[in-house]
Amino acid sequence: MNSSSTHRVAVLDEELCQPKKCGLECIVYCPVNKTGGECIVQRPEDGKAVISEELCTGCGICVKKCPFDAIVIVNLAKEIGEHKIHQYGINSFRLYHIPLLKKGSVVGLLGRNGIGKSTVLNILSGTIKPNFGSYESDLGWDEILKNFQGTELKPHFEKISLGKLRTSIKPQMVQLIPKAFKGTTRELLNKYDERGMINLVIEQLSLNKSLDRLISELSGGELQRLAVAITVNRDADYYFFDEPSSYNDIYQRLAVARTIKQLAVDGKSVMVVEHDLTLLDYLSDYIHILYGEPGAYGIAAPIQGTRVGINSFLDGFIPAENIRFREKSFKFNSSNKNEELIPEKPLTTFSNLTKSFPTFKLKVSSGQIREGEIVGLVGANALGKTTFMKMIAGIEKPDTGQINIHASISYKPQYLQNDFDGNVESLLSAAFEGPIEDSTIEQQIVDPMGIKKLYDKKVETLSGGELQKVAVCCSLIRPAEIYALDEPSAFLDVEDRINIAKFLHRFVKSQGKSAIIVDHDMQLIDLVADSLMIFSGNPGEQGIVESPTNKEIGMNKFLENLSVTYRRDENTGRPRINKLGGRLDRAQKYSGDYYKRD
Repeated sequence: MNSSSTHRVAVLDEELCQPKKCGLECIVYCPVNKTGGECIVQRPEDGKAVISEELCTGCGICVKKCPFDAIVIVNLAKEIGEHKIHQYGINSFRLYHIPLLKKGSVVGLLGRNGIGKSTVLNILSGTIKPNFGSYESDLGWDEILKNFQGTELKPHFEKISLGKLRTSIKPQMVQLIPKAFKGTTRELLNKYDERGMINLVIEQLSLNKSLDRLISELSGGELQRLAVAITVNRDADYYFFDEPSSYNDIYQRLAVARTIKQLAVDGKSVMVVEHDLTLLDYLSDYIHILYGEPGAYGIAAPIQGTRVGINSFLDGFIPAENIRFREKSFKFNSSNKNEELIPEKPLTTFSNLTKSFPTFKLKVSSGQIREGEIVGLVGANALGKTTFMKMIAGIEKPDTGQINIHASISYKPQYLQNDFDGNVESLLSAAFEGPIEDSTIEQQIVDPMGIKKLYDKKVETLSGGELQKVAVCCSLIRPAEIYALDEPSAFLDVEDRINIAKFLHRFVKSQGKSAIIVDHDMQLIDLVADSLMIFSGNPGEQGIVESPTNKEIGMNKFLENLSVTYRRDENTGRPRINKLGGRLDRAQKYSGDYYKRD
């Protein structure tokens, strides 16, 4: 590509850039610098690199020479560069194009973490003014509106400029709510009851038992549903939901989805960011794919129908734009042939078990976990899945019954701590009990999971998704025959969820290991599990657990409990939830085939 046909993107990850350790290879080896130019220089205040996009030739030498993978250099087509919507600063993230809102519809945003989805929500809601790359100046509204002249979005931004845009936003970080409000759930809900629907929404989202508790006492799932309830109850024209499923079980996720969909039925414009692909499919009417380089740049593709948009994302190719944004495509194999090949060699057996707490009792039917088997634990929150996993791992002891463990176990807890004093490489080396770099384990586990680029990051600075991947990696690195993973998909984007599910499956099978996995993303469970243990009962009071059963039988029973039917997408094989009460839903329920595999 020549410079007249391209738009240069040069981005520096300031957390990774360590000028005191690297010898400034980017500056030393830059061809422009060698000829007397100043394409890459040091920032006076901290010595970090500053890259001139105008002088950069796009050779990529600095990218290869940087020992910390801190530099991204990309050549984009000039026509894309002409549609820059926002840039945060020099050598920092920038967004190209911007999605559309649709009145009376739910528009889903689908893309990786760090690709600009939250930036889109902030711009469309009026929280951030788009600067079109002029990050050093505060653009006036006349200039902003001029940039949207002739587009469908101009009326939207005119409303923002006049202060007439009524928006309601559900933020991503719901755990910060207790810091902003100190009262009870009831008091906070009443404060924002602008549509007179508070009692209906409380019932829909199962918040009845939380009403008189302090916000600081609520669980993550309760905080999430409270945030959704507040957002829905505000009187607005535009509603924005950033990851509304986090912390919630599948029952609660479906309730949240139905509550959000009702807004569109009521004629509102709704936009949702969500990484649970099955839920996003069920919830959305349209999809905008966002692609690019996480942390560097994001491009919003044109709006598509939900099925076509999700399939394009999984394929990594947008036919209408003739753009391939990922080399590999994701396919889903619904076959359960692997289950038939698992040898009858138990690594753990357990009799009928009970475990009692002051307000909760767990009853488990006898069963076993076989070599090469991946067991998925499914059910509502507060039914004892984590307790059962801790009993298998030896952290908790059953009150009655016997667990016979014939293997070592590595356990990844549900709630992660980032208080390790050191970087990621030292944490992984501690789990490995030896130097991780250049080891066989590094090649087998660290490289496929994409963790190596995080080696020099302090553990305490990791994002939720980064910390989750490191925690899963630590669990798999430890010498063990059984890996017990509690909610490994939490905080991960769609691509990471699929990649980790497929990697776990390959790793367990190739190494002759076993795994127990708790997760509420049913697509991940569908991808990775050979058999299921279904948890039922009364959340918070009693959990009843069935013996491990064949995945097809287990999924059929679990979906029947949900009153939900799955069909398979004919192109990708991914599971899709049928429209409640629709023709396919009625037909499958009549035949008893809730879990359609072909």
